[in-house]
Amino acid sequence: MAKEEGGNVGAKIKIGVCVMEKKVFSGPMKQILERLEAFGEFQMIFFGDKTILEDPVESWPICDCLIAFYSSGYPLEKAEAYAALRKPFLVNELEPQHLLHDRRKVYERLEMYGIPVPRYALVNREVPYEEVDYFVEQEDFVEVHGKRFWKPFVEKPIDGDDHSIMIYYPSSAGGGMKELFRKVGNRSSEFHPEVRRVRRESSYIYEEFMPTGGTDVKVYTVGPEYAHAEARKSPVVDGVVMRNHDGKEVRYPVLLTPTEKQMARDVCIAFRQAVCGFDLLRCEGRSYVCDVNGWSFVKNSHKYYDDAACVLRKMLLDAKAPHLSSTIPPTLPWKVNEPIQPSEGLTRQGSGIIGTFGQSEELRCVIAVIRHGDRTPKQKVKLKVTEEKLLNLMLKYNGGRPRCETKLKSAVQLQDLLDATRMLVPRKRCGRESDSDAEDIEHAEKLLQVKAVLEEGGHFSGIYRKVQLKPLKWIKVPKSNGEGEEERPVEALMVLKYGGVLTHAGRKQAEELGRYFRNNIYPGEGTGLLRLHSTYRHDLKIYSSDEGRVQMSAAAFAKGLLDLEGQLTPILVSLVSKDSSMLDGLDNASIEMEEAKARLNEIITSGAKRVHSNGSAEYPWMVDGVGLPSNASQLLPELVKLTKKVTAQVKLLAQDEDEKLANTSSYAVLPPYDQAKALGKINIDVDRIASGLPCGSEGFLLMFARWKKLERDLYNERKDRFDITQIPDVYDSCKYDLLHNAHLNLEGLDELFKVAQLLADGVIPNEYGINPKQKLKIGSKIARRLLGKILIDLRNTREEAISVAELKSSQDQNSKSTDYQSKSQMKSEDIRRSSSTNEKSLDQDDDDDKETKYRLDPKYANVRTPERHVRTRLYFTSESHIHSLMNVLRYCNLDELLQGEDSLVCHSALERLFKTKELDYMSYIVLRMFENTEVALEDPKRYRIELTFSRGADLSPLENENDDEAASLHQEHTLPIMGPERLQEVGSYLTLEKMEKMIRPFAMPAEDFPPTPQGFTGYFSKSAGVLERLVNLWRFHKNAPTNVK
Repeated sequence: MAKEEGGNVGAKIKIGVCVMEKKVFSGPMKQILERLEAFGEFQMIFFGDKTILEDPVESWPICDCLIAFYSSGYPLEKAEAYAALRKPFLVNELEPQHLLHDRRKVYERLEMYGIPVPRYALVNREVPYEEVDYFVEQEDFVEVHGKRFWKPFVEKPIDGDDHSIMIYYPSSAGGGMKELFRKVGNRSSEFHPEVRRVRRESSYIYEEFMPTGGTDVKVYTVGPEYAHAEARKSPVVDGVVMRNHDGKEVRYPVLLTPTEKQMARDVCIAFRQAVCGFDLLRCEGRSYVCDVNGWSFVKNSHKYYDDAACVLRKMLLDAKAPHLSSTIPPTLPWKVNEPIQPSEGLTRQGSGIIGTFGQSEELRCVIAVIRHGDRTPKQKVKLKVTEEKLLNLMLKYNGGRPRCETKLKSAVQLQDLLDATRMLVPRKRCGRESDSDAEDIEHAEKLLQVKAVLEEGGHFSGIYRKVQLKPLKWIKVPKSNGEGEEERPVEALMVLKYGGVLTHAGRKQAEELGRYFRNNIYPGEGTGLLRLHSTYRHDLKIYSSDEGRVQMSAAAFAKGLLDLEGQLTPILVSLVSKDSSMLDGLDNASIEMEEAKARLNEIITSGAKRVHSNGSAEYPWMVDGVGLPSNASQLLPELVKLTKKVTAQVKLLAQDEDEKLANTSSYAVLPPYDQAKALGKINIDVDRIASGLPCGSEGFLLMFARWKKLERDLYNERKDRFDITQIPDVYDSCKYDLLHNAHLNLEGLDELFKVAQLLADGVIPNEYGINPKQKLKIGSKIARRLLGKILIDLRNTREEAISVAELKSSQDQNSKSTDYQSKSQMKSEDIRRSSSTNEKSLDQDDDDDKETKYRLDPKYANVRTPERHVRTRLYFTSESHIHSLMNVLRYCNLDELLQGEDSLVCHSALERLFKTKELDYMSYIVLRMFENTEVALEDPKRYRIELTFSRGADLSPLENENDDEAASLHQEHTLPIMGPERLQEVGSYLTLEKMEKMIRPFAMPAEDFPPTPQGFTGYFSKSAGVLERLVNLWRFHKNAPTNVK
């Protein structure tokens, strides 16, 4: 008995537990009910399955309060009848629980209460497979009542108890479907690369896919004033459940924003469920509710069990004994015997020990710019077409406009082109005995090449193949209805771009580099990076250019970095953001690059004297055209001769293949086979190699076309002119075939490689500027936007770190909430006054502001340093941006505004870069920002920048005889990635202030970045954004409600 105020001893309040026994005996339910009983005010009455299922409600035990909720096999209507008969206080009301079985009604109720949900539409069918006229499905979208949903989109059954949810991926990312389901063993989803069409056997909700960065949030309410949130690895990424050493799914408590807390309150009230779980999606600065589960408790959190018991106690006392005090006693009755919660080690990562962070310097930011992995050579075919079938195809896909070009990328479009091309390609190739002239022969060969490219690999993929049809000539013809004339194209230019596909070796390289970063880039974390990421203490964003090989490299890297499993397509869609304006294109520097190539051509072909820009032998890299061999003009004829030798051998192989194809030619429609299967391989196709075929999906015909084009473009015999811009392509093809097609034993290929490498080592770096000043000019134009974004990343990290330090200091001094908030606001104003650019960076970098507000809840975290937060930005791009960024970093001090300043790169590193011949596949530049917490906030040495780079996989395929590891990798068609090298002297100190000063003249200003989208309000006002979101991290000020998180 509990003795309450007034001295009365009253009977205990009877709590009826009318739920299925399986739920009663679950761990969380037992923990919370035992705590309620420990207060001494309640008597638990367990109904049991037999009573619930078999006995009439009139004979059910009488109680004051009722805990009743639906689970499989539960008679909800019977429980409603009991509640109507006895009228107990209901913790969760019964009638609204019917809503939870129908996702349509759940969304309707959420919208009724103004709770944000993803954009969605309903397809209702009376009978399975019923055709509904308002539903349209195309290759990359569905349309419902005129509302279009582009892939990726989500398909949910309307039945709330059916957990088979599908995500359909766009063809540009590889296509396919991922099925989500209730956890079975260690899996919660499965990827099906061959499935492209949606289901039709029932009624479904279609909704926009929300990219959440690979993490889902589950919210648990206990009454409208209390909500606990946990993050877990999302099943949409790789479907593997991350578990701790006890086999339990790893989840981490996170803080809800004020808006999300209001949403939790609204969900609780809308469904009249005091104890309620729901799923929250955090996407681009907004939060959405995508599912409401009803009665749910947190697992494995003793602190939560304490809170839930205290909140439920107050709720029950207020309902049935309001005269009694619901004040929480100073010592909770069960605290003495509370078990010690074990530490959570991630068994998949070994020990899971996070490390020690007591040292004065802590990592705050990691920025890496990374080149894509090993790829097939990039190819382009140009031919003029006059065939009516191809001209009609152009009109079909450009809306019938005779002067407009058409781009064909989708599987349907490419299949149409293949069908037309198959009908135009002659069954037998034109031989020398034909009366056709040379142009006709070349045209037929190019059509055959187009056909072969479209048939390559047995599947279409717009991510790697695209065709442009550009009208060149028109005539006027009478309209079909006889009324006047209309234009009709009679000639068009067809441009087919293909190749550049990430190879099995490229994927392996990217994945391995991701693992290397996980284990080596984050000091003290070790494999604990995964824990850092899961807890929202790791603010990760991955950007990629628009090129397929770059996107897939980013996805493979993310797989290694975060220890994911499965196919790349779901990882790509979930974790990688495309930003072509920042990571693609050379348009801004095209004029300067043409000037550099012209000067380069002059130096090579005429042996022109090189100009030494500095005059000091100490700086050999200051010479125009540095790196070119002195006998470059003599090497060119040798390059042509050896290229012809290799091409002739491949031609013989192609002729044999062509004759076999002519006899077994098939004109069937290609099945919609998915590139994801091809990309799923990280090992070579042993059977293909053993049968003497080229590696990958390239046949001999395409291999010959590749070499024939190089031979033709490298040297124009009629004009006796060399095209030095083809040197990198010859080198590219040589290296590819030495690595992937060494089994073909092409005579002279190794000699050709050596000559091509000598020339390419000089040509490629000089294409980005013939001397350091031109390299700086070109680099700043190509990388201007990327440099601006890097400065924004660093500034935002500093702003956040300063706010954290101020708040932490205030907390340590035990000052009142109002005092330290005021002090922090004053400090924030000082920061903004001292650097208007910093405020601009926070205002403008909307992407970053969207992410950093999500935080670990330190009260429930069970981690050593809940305030530790690391920002990681990964930028995947191509060779041009790696060269450009490096050139700005090492030559920025040559700008007239910065003369007299030391370079960001030390002299010894400049010498190493001068000797570095290539920034090869998977080369990277890493900037790490450290904070010295023992230095005053205003001291420039508070923030240190460390610069490192790697040459990537630049080992020659011919230079691995004495390297066992490299030789082994070569057997797998893979080259090792070189380790990182310092760009600064050991012990030197590059401050953030110096870094900003040296880079700012070449970077896009923060104010030139796109402004925050109209209508986006976020969770906090921008002026106090950093401060307010960080106040949530230390919520222990005295006037904060104890029962609200």
